[in-house]
Parts: sequence; C-alpha cells; structure tokens
Amino acid sequence: MDKQSIHRLSTCQPDFESRLEALLDWESVSNAEVQQSVDRIIADVRRRGDAAVIDLTRQFDRLDVDDMSALTLTAERLEQAWQGLPEEQRQALAVAGDRIRAYHERQKPESWSYQEADGTMLGQKVTPLDRAGVYVPGGKAAYPSSVLMNVIPAHVAGVDDIIMVVPTPDGVLNELVLAAAHVAGVSRVFTIGGAQAVAALAHGTETIPKVDKIVGPGNIFVATAKRAVFGQVGIDMIAGPSEILVVSDGGTDPDWLAMDLFSQAEHDEDAQAILISWDAQHLEAVMESIDRLLPTLERADIVRESMARRGALILVEDEAQAITLANRIAPEHLELSVAEPERLAEQVRHAGAIFMGRYTAEALGDYCAGPNHVLPTSGTARFSSPLGVYDFQKRSSLIQCSPQGASTLGRTASVLARGESLTAHARSAENRIDQD
Repeated sequence: MDKQSIHRLSTCQPDFESRLEALLDWESVSNAEVQQSVDRIIADVRRRGDAAVIDLTRQFDRLDVDDMSALTLTAERLEQAWQGLPEEQRQALAVAGDRIRAYHERQKPESWSYQEADGTMLGQKVTPLDRAGVYVPGGKAAYPSSVLMNVIPAHVAGVDDIIMVVPTPDGVLNELVLAAAHVAGVSRVFTIGGAQAVAALAHGTETIPKVDKIVGPGNIFVATAKRAVFGQVGIDMIAGPSEILVVSDGGTDPDWLAMDLFSQAEHDEDAQAILISWDAQHLEAVMESIDRLLPTLERADIVRESMARRGALILVEDEAQAITLANRIAPEHLELSVAEPERLAEQVRHAGAIFMGRYTAEALGDYCAGPNHVLPTSGTARFSSPLGVYDFQKRSSLIQCSPQGASTLGRTASVLARGESLTAHARSAENRIDQD
C-alpha cells in the first residue's frame, strides 16, 4: 500500500487539529435527492399498503411477485434453513446465540417500588414493547450475526412479536441468515427491504403489522427512512460507517494490529480504522505489516480505499495523550492493546465497546463474545450506548398516595401550581387536603 495513501498524523504537527477534524467528519444521512426519494416511497406505502410494497419490490429487488404471500417466510421455512446447514455452521450459530443470550439476560431491569412512612407508594414498572421490527441487510451484505444481535435482546426483554424484514434481490435467500432467525426466535419474516420495508414496519399494511420500534442496519435509504419515521415508531440509532480505534503501547504484534484495522476497513469504503501509539518505530512496523498483508485480503480493494479515505496512524506524545484523544474521538470500537488495559479502561469515558488486552480482537465482539455489536458511531458514544435489552422495554412511573400522603403533597403542589397560575392544578390537589 502506498504510504501516502493512509493518513499519517502527529499531535506535534501545527495543522493536527484541522487534519483530525477532516478525518472524523462524517454525515451519516445524505443529500436532498435521497431524502425526496425516501419521502415518496414512505407516502406511497402509507397510501397503498401491500400494493406499494409489491410494486417497489418488483422495481428494486427485481422480483416478479403478485401478492404478499410470495414475500412471506414461515417458521417452518426458517427451521428448514437451520436443519439444512452444515453441522459446523449450526454449532457456531448455537454457541454465538447462547453467549449473546446469557450476556443480555444480565441486563434485564426489574420493576421496583418503595413505601413512604405515611403509606404512599412510589415505584417504576418495566414493560416490554408489544412488537419490534428488525431490519437485516440482504444481497451482498448478508449478516447472520446482525440477526442474533438485534433479535435476541428483544426476545430477552419479553417482546412477544418480533418481525424481521430482509431484502432478497433477484430472489436469492441467504440460508445462514434464515437459520439465525430461527435460532434467535423471530416470529415472522418478510422478504422486503429498503425504505419501503421501513415504511411498512412503521405504518403497517394489510399484511405487515405496525411495530413499536425498528432496529437494525441498512444502506443510506434505510437510514434516511428510519430518521423520517422516528416519532411514529422508535428506532435504535442512525448508524454511520464502521469504526475501530486501536491504542497500542508498542508491545503487540504489528501483523495482529494491521489485521484488526482491516477487520473494520473491509466493511465498506467509508469505514474508519485508526491506530494511536506513542512509539514511532511501532507505527512504522504496523505500516510495513499493512503494506505486506493488504494484498492477501479478499476485499483488498475496499480496504485500500477505506484506509486511503479515512484510515490513520497517529503518533502521540504519551499514554495520557492517547486516552485523551480516544475520548475525543469516541469510537464505536476501542481496542486497548496495552500491558495494563484495566487501568486504561478506567480512564475511557466515550466508546461503544472496549476490547481490553492484546488477545481481545474486535472481531470476537462482532460475532460471539456476548455483548452487542450494534454500537454508536460517528462520535455518538458521547451520549449513546450499545443496543440492549433496555431498548426493547419502557418504564412507567408508579404513584399511589395514601390519604395522609395526598394531604401532605397537596399542600406543596398547591403552592407551586398557584405560583404558575394553574388554578385547576391547585384546586385538584387541594380537594384531597385534610382540612381537620
């Protein structure tokens, strides 16, 4: 790989700040033309329902179908896909599914309440969503791991009805994706995709039920549609390209780190892979590994383009500056490839997932470690969290006043309400004040 086609930065450079900002700049949902196209599709699905979904599927996925039954997969078809897999793949799906489920079981929040001295009860009731919609990419980008990561937390949360949509361009079904749906506990599958699938899940059609929340990755049309329907339904996030940031102290095999960077760069040309170190010789060794190993990859062209656009090797002054920079970037995936990862992890404030130590490759988190691989991107780890059980549940406050509690609270509420000139509020509270 041409050394000039990957960004080489140092915090000592006078233009470091501007170069870093340009490197990190990303707008995840794009231009007006895409937005207008998505708006037309959503309006069409709202107006014509199943007929619009069928017409749009014919147009975009080149499927000649006459009714929704041709775009519906039964539980029996999902089980058939599972039974038809080679034993090695079935075993891998089962192990991954069990680990993801075990991790997310620990996330389940419980309802709680407490009683005050006068008998007033306060608390919180946790309730699962009734129905969730999971978008799974199809065609070339077919990811069974995405099925497990999106569906299993919903299942653990107690969602009764989990609807999956997956496009099948030219009618090509991915058996591994269907088998993953069987393992994860999907209720129904519709072989549709794009903005029309998001619209159908958000608004419902004659065949596809309206859901409460839509999760799962997709292309720019899917992301734009999710943003457009937010408010009608909940969404997980508007995800940008995949990202990895590696902090290395120089003690990790450079070949390992080069492949760790490639593991995210191979997703697409807009993915981002950054390595930070305070060891200049180590950065040169990793650069040599990148040059040597990149031609061995199946997706070498994508990786090369990704690294040239948004990849970087950054030299910092010391460990403290590395962690400060990592917190500023707030990466989706952060590898702490250092001798004392626990100590550094305590200083990390902003990251979707933290992979600790030289032996913890980010790729393990993508598939089978257990924590969710649906993570905040584009710096949103500053205020967002990984997808989890809590995303498929909602919380209701519980308030039950005793007569004494109603009287005591009523006096406070009355003063505040009259201070806001809300007389009905005040009188409603005052009706329950003990006048004795």
